[in-house]
Amino acid sequence: MLLPKRVKYRRVHRGRMTGKALRGNKVTYGDYGLQSTEPAWITSNQIEAARVAMTRYCKRFGKVWIKIFPDKPVTARPAETRMGKGKGAPEYWVAVVKPGRVMFELGGVDEATAREAMRLAANKLPVKCKFVKKEEEK
Repeated sequence: MLLPKRVKYRRVHRGRMTGKALRGNKVTYGDYGLQSTEPAWITSNQIEAARVAMTRYCKRFGKVWIKIFPDKPVTARPAETRMGKGKGAPEYWVAVVKPGRVMFELGGVDEATAREAMRLAANKLPVKCKFVKKEEEK
């Protein structure tokens, strides 16, 4: 499970997810990518489930790059607790993903294998995704 080694602040504000991804919106490392088409918080468990689905399908051929990292703590109060007494303790970690963000990349496999691996990974994620290829430099 992915989480930061240490953080400056234990609790952070929820923030906004408006707009499109300005960075990380192109395939840079591999040949194929999985791009988000809607905004969401993606938990470290979901990232790991998608990674396992891809690597299992590719039978450990090719290389997978994870281009998102869960660096935002999400807090929760214990069940049946009265209001007040401050903010809850960090429960899990999320990566904030905006539309257009390339979350995973895959290289070293043919397109049909990559497409199916990305489909399996997309089923593990809470966002609609699309399969993208690396753009050729002119």
